[in-house]
Amino acid sequence: MTQANAHTGKAPLAARAREAMEALNVEAAPLNIWLRTQANAPAQRPWFKETELDSSGALAQGRVAAAQLKAKSHLWRWREISPYLDKIAGIASSADVPPIEFADRQQFLLTNPGLGGRLQVAAALRCAVSIYNPGDVAPAHLHSPNASRTILSRSGGYTNVEGERCPAARGDVILTPNGTWHDHGNDGDEPVTWIDTLDWPVLEFLDLIWLDEDMPGASGNVRMQGESLPRGHSQALYGRGGIVPTFVRHARGASRDTSPYIHFRGDDIRAALADLRNQDGDPYEGVPLSLVNPTNGAPLFPTMGYGAQMIRAGEETHFKRETASVVYVVMEGRGRTELAGQTFDWEENDIFVVPNFLWRRHVAEGADAVLYTMTDAPLIERIGQYRAQGRTRGGDVVQLA
Repeated sequence: MTQANAHTGKAPLAARAREAMEALNVEAAPLNIWLRTQANAPAQRPWFKETELDSSGALAQGRVAAAQLKAKSHLWRWREISPYLDKIAGIASSADVPPIEFADRQQFLLTNPGLGGRLQVAAALRCAVSIYNPGDVAPAHLHSPNASRTILSRSGGYTNVEGERCPAARGDVILTPNGTWHDHGNDGDEPVTWIDTLDWPVLEFLDLIWLDEDMPGASGNVRMQGESLPRGHSQALYGRGGIVPTFVRHARGASRDTSPYIHFRGDDIRAALADLRNQDGDPYEGVPLSLVNPTNGAPLFPTMGYGAQMIRAGEETHFKRETASVVYVVMEGRGRTELAGQTFDWEENDIFVVPNFLWRRHVAEGADAVLYTMTDAPLIERIGQYRAQGRTRGGDVVQLA
């Protein structure tokens, strides 16, 4: 009797039969078909049954795994990556070309070391870091991916979304829902930096990427849109919790199921965290907040969720893992995150990614730490695949979601 495969419970395919099936696949290849066998069936182990702290979910095997890639956890240190923003400007200046014209965007994208050079920070997320020097502008455009700016510099320039100009400051989060005309610029005296986050990989996988730069009515050499709405328009409509106007259409541009409130102020986020600091909080997240659509409490985008959390001075969260991936930005403080046998020591402006299935916990050192989060959890929720587990102090595994 043959011994059953430990992962599938099926007896292994005899070598002669395996060879015959693979030969048949070679013969059938010109017809663009693939004959499935035990030899090339998927064999991914259930992530939730591997409870060791360094477990990370298994890759498939055989033909199924031929092109499979899996995101890895990674930390981008601001002191190491930020100088490259100035280097792009230096090359452009030596060529006597404005940086925006030289490189379309004066930015670099974060590439996950596990994804083979793809322009992705995680399976469903793209992140870029942009700098706009005084006078820089990006012409009005729209695109199919949802996007956001998370402002890192003291002054954050501005983004004009569908005629609403949003002057920004550090800690602000500005949304550009899919199908909305928007432009960016820096009319200040100092460079501004921000993180762009998009659901680009999802749209790319579905072959739905498109871009339009020919905005009707845009004026000037750089094609900027005018201000057709008062500044703070979305704040006036939606900035009071639990109170929503009923005389307006709750959509921006051509977007659907996205938040009409597009400018979250960093000062408001920080004040909310401070107000909640003395609450019990969440043993797995410290003091967490979600940024939500004020009309219905839903995530800001169907594909991406945003939040902030305070890890209080000396606090050590319990270990947690989930089927969603999370990108963290350190807005205040310093500390460390322990995950899958690694330790990331982080400080202000550092960025790190925790892919799905990995156990992680956060520790704040010296003072309160504030982390911003971007996650694909709303997408995972929508397809019915969100799960989360935690570990008690005693090491027992508990189901959280």
